Amino acid sequence: MMAAAVKNFSVLAPSVILLVMAYLAIPHIAALSPPQHELALLSPYLLIAGGLILSFAFGRGRVFFVLLLLAGFYWLFRTYLQQGLSDFLPRVAFQFICLLIPFNITLLCHVRERGVLTVAGRLRLIFLIMQLAGVAWIIRYREDYAQVPLFFSRPFLPFPSIAVSPVPHAALLVAVIGFFLILYRVLVRRSPIDGGLLGALVAVVIACNTLQLDNYPLIFIAAAALILAVSVLQDSHNMAFRDDLTGLPSRRALNELMLALGRQYTIAMLDVDHFKNFNDTHGHDVGDQVLKMVAKKIGAVRGGGRPFRYGGEEFTIVFPRRKMAEVVPFLEEVRRAIAEYELSIRSKDRPKKAEEGKKRRRAGHGGDETVSVTISIGVAETNDSLRLADDVIKAADKALYRAKSKGRNQVSK
Repeated sequence: MMAAAVKNFSVLAPSVILLVMAYLAIPHIAALSPPQHELALLSPYLLIAGGLILSFAFGRGRVFFVLLLLAGFYWLFRTYLQQGLSDFLPRVAFQFICLLIPFNITLLCHVRERGVLTVAGRLRLIFLIMQLAGVAWIIRYREDYAQVPLFFSRPFLPFPSIAVSPVPHAALLVAVIGFFLILYRVLVRRSPIDGGLLGALVAVVIACNTLQLDNYPLIFIAAAALILAVSVLQDSHNMAFRDDLTGLPSRRALNELMLALGRQYTIAMLDVDHFKNFNDTHGHDVGDQVLKMVAKKIGAVRGGGRPFRYGGEEFTIVFPRRKMAEVVPFLEEVRRAIAEYELSIRSKDRPKKAEEGKKRRRAGHGGDETVSVTISIGVAETNDSLRLADDVIKAADKALYRAKSKGRNQVSK
């Protein structure tokens, strides 16, 4: 539970830190000289431009389109909204900013990544342009469509604390629903992009609620752009150093760690027993499920072990500053947890509808097949003859083959 909480926070940490820094920076903006303040007013555009370049270069269309929305928001803020919301144009523009930006952030968070210049990317851009055209149409023909913004601006939430907010209740409700939908997705998937979109949503809501306060929209729109740019970099780092299937750090990350290990450490090499035969019997999809299950159990290893996917069905656990005798009990825990786990496999004739499946089970007509796998583990530690990490890995690999030759499903030194 603690490890999962740390992983969740690591995804949200950049957003939380940058939002706190944005709040702390507000008093300092007021103390800037006029030339410095002019530069500060340009900073959201600069950050948005940097984020657009990054997201385009890495093919992160969802972030790219949210940054376009932020650019539009800041342009409207500088052009119309600073003068107040008494006139029809700024009032309607603000209402739809508050409503549509959270809506689109939530929607983009829950669609698959399809890039920027792809067919899906162009369709998403057209969808955003259609929304913009709709708002422009309402403003242009205000006599015929004046009731539309009135409808969306009606208060209906029975909370006195939000009565002072300039944000319409409908927009607040959309933002709150979007917040929890994205938060749930972040907790399940732990995606840096999703975490960045959540931080951007919070920053936009703060900017909307503080529209009439000096420097707040400036700071929080800039923070939203920076959060999204950082999320792209974080996601790209994960792609390079994290295995996509299992979620464990990859062999590249292991190589980086090996350069920083001290004198004392223990390395364990783990391999799924008879995995090729298992794949041939049950198929690669079930084989992927097995690797995910094994990775999850290995990821929960105690004793300060740091797990990695070495390649194929082989995994590595590094125990910094630990002796072999200390880590063997923890490796035995992992081995037993995997051997005792029963993985359910959907039977080929299983009904696609859940209700039909329940009826069949109640009638006693079979269920899903369950399978289990075992792992063999070889372990080695640094000593006078094994001083380099590569040598320790080779020794652990030899111990792994000894475990397999002795019958598998065991730890060998």
